[in-house]
Amino acid sequence: MRLIYIVNRIDGPGGLERVLSIKASMLADQFGYDIHVVTLNQKNQDLFYDFSSKLTYHNINAKGNPIRHIYQYASGLRNVVKKINPDVIAVCDDGLKGFFVPLIIGKPCPMIYERHVSKNAEIGKENPSFTSRVLTKVKYGLMNFGGRFYDRFVVLTNGNLNEWSFKNLMVIPNPLSFYPDEQSTLQNKKVLAVGKQSFQKGYDRLLDSWKLVVDKHPDWVLDIYGTISKKERLDEQANTLGISENVNFYAPVKNIADKYKEASVYVMSSRYEGFGMVLTEAMAYGVPCVSFDCPYGPSDIISDQNNGVLVENNDIIGLANGINFLIGNNDSRTAMGKNARKDVQRYLPEKITAEWNDLFKKITGKLD
Repeated sequence: MRLIYIVNRIDGPGGLERVLSIKASMLADQFGYDIHVVTLNQKNQDLFYDFSSKLTYHNINAKGNPIRHIYQYASGLRNVVKKINPDVIAVCDDGLKGFFVPLIIGKPCPMIYERHVSKNAEIGKENPSFTSRVLTKVKYGLMNFGGRFYDRFVVLTNGNLNEWSFKNLMVIPNPLSFYPDEQSTLQNKKVLAVGKQSFQKGYDRLLDSWKLVVDKHPDWVLDIYGTISKKERLDEQANTLGISENVNFYAPVKNIADKYKEASVYVMSSRYEGFGMVLTEAMAYGVPCVSFDCPYGPSDIISDQNNGVLVENNDIIGLANGINFLIGNNDSRTAMGKNARKDVQRYLPEKITAEWNDLFKKITGKLD
Protein backbone atom coordinates (compact mmCIF):
# COMPACT_ATOMS: atom_id res chain seq x y z
CA MET A 1 0.00 0.00 0.00
CA ARG A 2 1.49 3.33 -1.04
CA LEU A 3 0.22 6.08 1.25
CA ILE A 4 0.77 9.84 1.20
CA TYR A 5 0.31 12.00 4.30
CA ILE A 6 -0.14 15.67 3.40
CA VAL A 7 0.68 17.92 6.37
CA ASN A 8 2.05 21.39 7.07
CA ARG A 9 5.11 20.49 9.13
CA ILE A 10 6.22 17.56 11.27
CA ASP A 11 9.26 19.07 13.00
CA GLY A 12 7.41 20.61 15.95
CA PRO A 13 6.38 19.32 19.40
CA GLY A 14 2.62 19.38 18.79
CA GLY A 15 0.03 16.65 19.15
CA LEU A 16 -0.47 16.13 15.42
CA GLU A 17 3.24 15.54 14.94
CA ARG A 18 3.33 13.05 17.80
CA VAL A 19 0.30 11.15 16.47
CA LEU A 20 1.73 10.97 12.97
CA SER A 21 5.08 9.74 14.27
CA ILE A 22 3.30 6.85 16.00
CA LYS A 23 0.82 5.64 13.40
CA ALA A 24 2.89 6.34 10.25
CA SER A 25 5.86 4.56 11.78
CA MET A 26 3.76 1.57 12.81
CA LEU A 27 2.08 1.36 9.40
CA ALA A 28 5.51 1.32 7.76
CA ASP A 29 7.30 -0.97 10.21
CA GLN A 30 4.59 -3.48 11.06
CA PHE A 31 2.06 -3.29 8.22
CA GLY A 32 4.54 -2.88 5.36
CA TYR A 33 3.21 0.42 3.99
CA ASP A 34 5.26 2.57 1.63
CA ILE A 35 4.68 5.93 3.31
CA HIS A 36 5.47 9.38 1.93
CA VAL A 37 5.07 12.55 4.01
CA VAL A 38 4.58 15.82 2.13
CA THR A 39 5.31 19.04 4.07
CA LEU A 40 5.11 22.75 3.28
CA ASN A 41 8.04 25.15 3.81
CA GLN A 42 9.70 22.91 6.37
CA LYS A 43 13.34 23.89 6.74
CA ASN A 44 14.20 21.98 9.89
CA GLN A 45 15.29 18.41 9.21
CA ASP A 46 15.71 17.61 12.91
CA LEU A 47 12.33 16.21 13.94
CA PHE A 48 11.15 16.61 17.54
CA TYR A 49 9.63 13.12 17.61
CA ASP A 50 11.09 9.86 16.33
CA PHE A 51 9.79 8.68 12.94
CA SER A 52 10.51 5.37 11.25
CA SER A 53 13.56 5.37 8.98
CA LYS A 54 11.36 3.73 6.32
CA LEU A 55 9.37 6.95 5.69
CA THR A 56 10.11 9.13 2.66
CA TYR A 57 9.83 12.91 2.90
CA HIS A 58 8.94 15.54 0.30
CA ASN A 59 8.92 19.27 1.02
CA ILE A 60 7.19 21.91 -1.09
CA ASN A 61 8.54 25.46 -1.00
CA ALA A 62 5.96 28.17 -1.59
CA LYS A 63 6.82 31.86 -1.23
CA GLY A 64 5.73 35.32 -2.32
CA ASN A 65 2.32 36.98 -2.28
CA PRO A 66 -0.80 34.88 -1.52
CA ILE A 67 -1.58 34.16 -5.18
CA ARG A 68 1.98 33.09 -5.96
CA HIS A 69 2.13 31.09 -2.73
CA ILE A 70 -1.06 29.18 -3.57
CA TYR A 71 0.08 28.52 -7.13
CA GLN A 72 3.45 27.17 -6.03
CA TYR A 73 1.87 24.95 -3.39
CA ALA A 74 -0.79 23.56 -5.75
CA SER A 75 1.74 22.96 -8.52
CA GLY A 76 4.23 21.33 -6.16
CA LEU A 77 1.55 19.12 -4.64
CA ARG A 78 0.32 17.90 -8.00
CA ASN A 79 3.88 17.09 -9.11
CA VAL A 80 4.66 15.11 -5.95
CA VAL A 81 1.41 13.15 -6.09
CA LYS A 82 1.93 12.33 -9.78
CA LYS A 83 5.47 11.14 -9.06
CA ILE A 84 4.46 8.90 -6.14
CA ASN A 85 1.22 7.56 -7.68
CA PRO A 86 -0.32 6.62 -4.29
CA ASP A 87 -3.05 4.10 -3.50
CA VAL A 88 -4.53 6.45 -0.92
CA ILE A 89 -3.95 10.00 0.37
CA ALA A 90 -4.54 11.21 3.94
CA VAL A 91 -4.65 14.96 4.56
CA CYS A 92 -3.70 16.05 8.09
CA ASP A 93 -4.04 19.81 7.71
CA ASP A 94 -6.44 21.63 10.03
CA GLY A 95 -6.09 24.84 8.00
CA LEU A 96 -8.59 25.92 5.37
CA LYS A 97 -6.45 24.76 2.44
CA GLY A 98 -6.60 21.19 3.68
CA PHE A 99 -10.30 21.02 2.81
CA PHE A 100 -9.57 21.77 -0.83
CA VAL A 101 -6.74 19.34 -1.59
CA PRO A 102 -9.09 17.01 -3.57
CA LEU A 103 -9.91 19.95 -5.85
CA ILE A 104 -6.27 21.07 -6.08
CA ILE A 105 -4.88 17.71 -7.19
CA GLY A 106 -7.94 16.31 -8.99
CA LYS A 107 -8.45 13.36 -6.61
CA PRO A 108 -6.27 10.71 -8.30
CA CYS A 109 -7.15 8.06 -5.69
CA PRO A 110 -9.29 7.58 -2.55
CA MET A 111 -8.71 10.43 -0.11
CA ILE A 112 -9.19 10.80 3.65
CA TYR A 113 -9.31 13.97 5.71
CA GLU A 114 -8.14 13.80 9.33
CA ARG A 115 -9.54 16.52 11.58
CA HIS A 116 -7.36 16.97 14.66
CA VAL A 117 -9.06 19.96 16.27
CA SER A 118 -12.55 21.18 17.06
CA LYS A 119 -14.25 23.71 14.82
CA ASN A 120 -13.89 26.04 17.78
CA ALA A 121 -10.22 26.41 16.85
CA GLU A 122 -11.37 29.19 14.52
CA ILE A 123 -12.41 31.23 17.56
CA GLY A 124 -9.26 32.93 18.79
CA LYS A 125 -10.49 34.94 21.74
CA GLU A 126 -13.22 35.20 24.35
CA ASN A 127 -15.32 37.92 22.73
CA PRO A 128 -14.64 38.02 18.97
CA SER A 129 -15.59 41.14 17.02
CA PHE A 130 -18.45 41.23 14.52
CA THR A 131 -15.95 41.00 11.68
CA SER A 132 -14.27 37.98 13.26
CA ARG A 133 -17.62 36.25 13.69
CA VAL A 134 -18.53 36.86 10.04
CA LEU A 135 -15.15 35.56 8.84
CA THR A 136 -15.55 32.49 11.04
CA LYS A 137 -18.94 31.73 9.47
CA VAL A 138 -17.43 32.10 6.01
CA LYS A 139 -14.66 29.65 6.96
CA TYR A 140 -17.23 27.19 8.28
CA GLY A 141 -19.10 27.43 4.99
CA LEU A 142 -15.95 26.73 3.00
CA MET A 143 -15.08 23.81 5.28
CA ASN A 144 -18.54 22.32 4.88
CA PHE A 145 -18.15 22.62 1.11
CA GLY A 146 -14.65 21.17 0.80
CA GLY A 147 -15.08 18.34 3.28
CA ARG A 148 -17.67 16.63 1.11
CA PHE A 149 -15.09 15.80 -1.57
CA TYR A 150 -13.31 13.30 0.67
CA ASP A 151 -14.12 9.59 0.73
CA ARG A 152 -13.89 9.65 4.52
CA PHE A 153 -13.83 12.54 6.98
CA VAL A 154 -12.28 11.23 10.19
CA VAL A 155 -12.73 12.94 13.56
CA LEU A 156 -11.27 11.98 16.93
CA THR A 157 -14.29 11.80 19.24
CA ASN A 158 -18.02 11.16 19.24
CA GLY A 159 -18.51 14.78 20.25
CA ASN A 160 -16.72 15.96 17.10
CA LEU A 161 -19.39 14.20 15.03
CA ASN A 162 -21.82 16.92 16.13
CA GLU A 163 -19.74 19.60 14.38
CA TRP A 164 -20.18 18.22 10.88
CA SER A 165 -23.09 17.03 8.74
CA PHE A 166 -21.20 14.90 6.23
CA LYS A 167 -22.30 11.40 5.21
CA ASN A 168 -18.65 10.33 5.05
CA LEU A 169 -17.97 10.87 8.79
CA MET A 170 -16.33 8.34 11.09
CA VAL A 171 -14.42 8.32 14.39
CA ILE A 172 -10.89 7.02 14.96
CA PRO A 173 -9.27 8.32 18.16
CA ASN A 174 -5.61 9.16 18.63
CA PRO A 175 -3.27 6.36 19.69
CA LEU A 176 -1.43 6.33 22.98
CA SER A 177 2.07 7.75 22.82
CA PHE A 178 3.32 5.14 25.29
CA TYR A 179 2.12 2.55 27.78
CA PRO A 180 4.97 2.12 30.26
CA ASP A 181 5.60 -0.79 32.60
CA GLU A 182 6.14 1.63 35.46
CA GLN A 183 3.68 4.19 36.78
CA SER A 184 3.52 7.19 39.07
CA THR A 185 3.59 6.68 42.82
CA LEU A 186 1.08 9.55 43.08
CA GLN A 187 2.94 10.76 46.16
CA ASN A 188 4.81 13.77 44.75
CA LYS A 189 3.16 17.10 45.48
CA LYS A 190 3.01 17.97 41.80
CA VAL A 191 0.16 18.78 39.44
CA LEU A 192 1.00 18.69 35.73
CA ALA A 193 -0.34 20.38 32.58
CA VAL A 194 1.09 19.95 29.07
CA GLY A 195 0.43 22.05 25.96
CA LYS A 196 1.48 25.27 24.28
CA GLN A 197 0.56 28.56 25.91
CA SER A 198 -2.47 29.76 23.96
CA PHE A 199 -6.10 30.85 24.22
CA GLN A 200 -7.14 27.29 23.43
CA LYS A 201 -5.31 25.70 26.35
CA GLY A 202 -6.95 28.05 28.85
CA TYR A 203 -4.03 28.43 31.23
CA ASP A 204 -5.45 31.77 32.33
CA ARG A 205 -8.42 29.83 33.69
CA LEU A 206 -6.11 27.24 35.23
CA LEU A 207 -4.13 29.87 37.12
CA ASP A 208 -7.33 31.32 38.58
CA SER A 209 -8.26 27.83 39.76
CA TRP A 210 -4.74 27.13 41.00
CA LYS A 211 -4.93 30.16 43.26
CA LEU A 212 -7.82 28.46 45.09
CA VAL A 213 -5.81 25.26 45.34
CA VAL A 214 -2.71 26.97 46.71
CA ASP A 215 -4.81 28.62 49.41
CA LYS A 216 -5.58 25.12 50.74
CA HIS A 217 -2.41 23.31 49.73
CA PRO A 218 0.49 25.79 49.72
CA ASP A 219 3.06 22.98 49.54
CA TRP A 220 1.89 21.76 46.11
CA VAL A 221 3.36 22.90 42.78
CA LEU A 222 1.87 23.22 39.29
CA ASP A 223 4.26 22.43 36.41
CA ILE A 224 3.19 23.58 32.91
CA TYR A 225 5.17 22.27 29.91
CA GLY A 226 4.62 23.75 26.46
CA THR A 227 5.75 26.37 23.97
CA ILE A 228 5.98 29.64 25.88
CA SER A 229 4.14 32.70 24.57
CA LYS A 230 4.84 36.03 26.24
CA LYS A 231 1.64 37.51 24.80
CA GLU A 232 -0.38 35.21 27.05
CA ARG A 233 1.18 37.08 30.00
CA LEU A 234 0.87 34.08 32.30
CA ASP A 235 3.88 35.15 34.37
CA GLU A 236 2.16 38.46 35.10
CA GLN A 237 -1.08 36.71 36.02
CA ALA A 238 0.74 34.37 38.40
CA ASN A 239 2.46 37.36 40.04
CA THR A 240 -0.83 39.22 40.41
CA LEU A 241 -2.47 36.16 41.99
CA GLY A 242 0.50 35.70 44.33
CA ILE A 243 1.16 32.11 43.22
CA SER A 244 4.46 32.50 41.35
CA GLU A 245 6.29 30.25 43.80
CA ASN A 246 3.77 27.48 43.16
CA VAL A 247 3.80 27.59 39.34
CA ASN A 248 6.60 26.66 36.94
CA PHE A 249 6.50 27.32 33.18
CA TYR A 250 8.73 25.07 31.06
CA ALA A 251 9.42 24.82 27.33
CA PRO A 252 8.59 21.50 25.61
CA VAL A 253 10.84 18.57 26.52
CA LYS A 254 11.38 15.29 24.72
CA ASN A 255 11.31 13.32 27.97
CA ILE A 256 7.77 14.41 28.84
CA ALA A 257 7.03 10.82 29.88
CA ASP A 258 9.26 11.37 32.91
CA LYS A 259 7.14 14.36 33.91
CA TYR A 260 3.95 12.29 33.85
CA LYS A 261 5.65 9.72 36.05
CA GLU A 262 6.56 12.42 38.58
CA ALA A 263 3.04 13.90 38.75
CA SER A 264 0.24 12.97 41.13
CA VAL A 265 -2.57 14.81 39.34
CA TYR A 266 -2.97 15.94 35.74
CA VAL A 267 -5.14 18.96 34.89
CA MET A 268 -6.51 20.09 31.53
CA SER A 269 -8.05 23.55 31.30
CA SER A 270 -8.61 23.75 27.52
CA ARG A 271 -11.46 25.80 26.06
CA TYR A 272 -11.72 23.28 23.23
CA GLU A 273 -9.81 20.25 21.99
CA GLY A 274 -9.72 17.81 19.14
CA PHE A 275 -9.10 14.91 21.48
CA GLY A 276 -6.89 15.60 24.50
CA MET A 277 -4.03 13.15 24.01
CA VAL A 278 -2.31 14.53 27.10
CA LEU A 279 -5.11 12.97 29.16
CA THR A 280 -4.43 9.49 27.79
CA GLU A 281 -0.68 9.97 28.27
CA ALA A 282 -1.14 10.86 31.93
CA MET A 283 -3.58 7.99 32.44
CA ALA A 284 -1.06 5.55 30.96
CA TYR A 285 1.14 6.39 33.96
CA GLY A 286 -1.79 5.86 36.34
CA VAL A 287 -2.22 9.59 36.95
CA PRO A 288 -5.86 10.65 37.48
CA CYS A 289 -6.97 13.70 35.49
CA VAL A 290 -9.14 16.71 36.27
CA SER A 291 -10.49 18.38 33.14
CA PHE A 292 -13.02 20.86 31.91
CA ASP A 293 -15.70 19.11 29.88
CA CYS A 294 -14.77 21.18 26.84
CA PRO A 295 -15.70 20.41 23.23
CA TYR A 296 -14.48 17.80 22.50
CA GLY A 297 -12.54 14.87 23.91
CA PRO A 298 -12.51 14.82 27.71
CA SER A 299 -15.98 13.29 28.01
CA ASP A 300 -14.92 10.44 25.70
CA ILE A 301 -11.82 9.74 27.77
CA ILE A 302 -12.73 10.53 31.39
CA SER A 303 -15.44 8.69 33.31
CA ASP A 304 -16.27 11.17 36.09
CA GLN A 305 -15.38 9.95 39.58
CA ASN A 306 -14.23 6.63 38.13
CA ASN A 307 -10.92 7.29 36.38
CA GLY A 308 -10.77 11.07 36.88
CA VAL A 309 -12.83 14.20 37.45
CA LEU A 310 -14.85 15.97 34.76
CA VAL A 311 -15.86 19.58 35.44
CA GLU A 312 -18.37 21.80 33.65
CA ASN A 313 -16.52 23.93 31.11
CA ASN A 314 -15.36 27.28 32.52
CA ASP A 315 -16.29 26.37 36.11
CA ILE A 316 -13.16 27.83 37.70
CA ILE A 317 -14.21 26.90 41.24
CA GLY A 318 -15.24 23.42 40.09
CA LEU A 319 -11.81 22.81 38.56
CA ALA A 320 -10.14 23.88 41.81
CA ASN A 321 -12.48 21.64 43.81
CA GLY A 322 -11.61 18.69 41.58
CA ILE A 323 -7.89 19.23 42.06
CA ASN A 324 -8.34 19.75 45.81
CA PHE A 325 -10.35 16.54 46.04
CA LEU A 326 -7.61 14.44 44.47
CA ILE A 327 -4.89 16.15 46.51
CA GLY A 328 -6.76 15.62 49.76
CA ASN A 329 -7.93 12.05 49.18
CA ASN A 330 -5.05 9.66 48.70
CA ASP A 331 -7.28 6.56 48.45
CA SER A 332 -9.48 8.10 45.76
CA ARG A 333 -6.43 9.36 43.88
CA THR A 334 -4.93 5.87 43.91
CA ALA A 335 -8.18 4.15 42.88
CA MET A 336 -8.87 6.57 40.04
CA GLY A 337 -5.26 6.29 38.85
CA LYS A 338 -5.55 2.50 38.74
CA ASN A 339 -8.80 2.70 36.75
CA ALA A 340 -7.28 5.30 34.42
CA ARG A 341 -4.32 3.09 33.56
CA LYS A 342 -6.66 0.17 32.81
CA ASP A 343 -9.23 2.14 30.80
CA VAL A 344 -6.68 3.84 28.56
CA GLN A 345 -5.59 0.53 27.05
CA ARG A 346 -8.35 0.95 24.45
CA TYR A 347 -6.07 3.56 22.82
CA LEU A 348 -3.02 1.31 22.46
CA PRO A 349 -1.19 2.09 19.17
CA GLU A 350 -1.60 -1.40 17.76
CA LYS A 351 -5.38 -1.16 18.18
CA ILE A 352 -5.74 2.31 16.65
CA THR A 353 -3.30 1.65 13.80
CA ALA A 354 -5.22 -1.54 12.95
CA GLU A 355 -8.36 0.60 12.56
CA TRP A 356 -6.52 2.82 10.08
CA ASN A 357 -5.22 -0.20 8.20
CA ASP A 358 -8.76 -1.57 7.92
CA LEU A 359 -10.01 1.78 6.61
CA PHE A 360 -7.23 2.10 4.03
CA LYS A 361 -7.86 -1.42 2.76
CA LYS A 362 -11.60 -0.87 2.58
CA ILE A 363 -11.57 2.36 0.59
CA THR A 364 -8.91 1.09 -1.82
CA GLY A 365 -10.53 -2.33 -2.26
CA LYS A 366 -7.33 -4.07 -1.14
CA LEU A 367 -9.03 -6.43 1.28
CA ASP A 368 -7.38 -9.64 2.45
